Amino acid sequence: MDTHSQLHDGSLYQSMDEELVQAQRTHMELLCDFNQTRPSEAKKRAELLSKMLAEIGKASFIEPPFFANWGGCFLHLGHHVYINHNLSLVDDTHIYIGDCTKLGPNVMICTAGHPVLPELRGASPYQFNMPVRIGRNCWIGAGACILPGVTVGDNAVIGAGSVVTKDVPERTVAVGNPCRVLRPISDRDREIYFRDKRIDWNAVGEN
Repeated sequence: MDTHSQLHDGSLYQSMDEELVQAQRTHMELLCDFNQTRPSEAKKRAELLSKMLAEIGKASFIEPPFFANWGGCFLHLGHHVYINHNLSLVDDTHIYIGDCTKLGPNVMICTAGHPVLPELRGASPYQFNMPVRIGRNCWIGAGACILPGVTVGDNAVIGAGSVVTKDVPERTVAVGNPCRVLRPISDRDREIYFRDKRIDWNAVGEN
């Protein structure tokens, strides 16, 4: 079987295959260029992201530095996605992030895993990859870690520092290690935005 196909079909394969290593280097060169841009070079950053990523919607942006095994070439961003600094991707297969989703600093998204069986993790280790899907209008808190095969539903909130090992339903708040659903997003969230701070709808308006 073609090794490039095995990246995306969940098969066990050897990640140190020379053909794969050479392909990764090409994408990592672009990532290096992106991370070396200056704050004044917004246009250059946007041009590089359009070359680096599988797809990027309008008004979407990643703050450098940005780290990724494959330079982001399997990352799909919708429109108006904002990703804060130090995003780390183990992006050996596809990662999908929906419109208007926000990621805090130091978020990690992993698509790759290794077998538990020690004999398959030796000098020539095997790995497998499972895609990650994050829905529309989600908020992923600082330092969260999302593991292979996870789907986060639309409008969900993942608390800072959470380790997300299982799917998170839409319109819920999920926190912890391992991450668990804390509660649904409710009518109270239309009144209170932080502790005892009330939303002034006359000031903010509806999105």
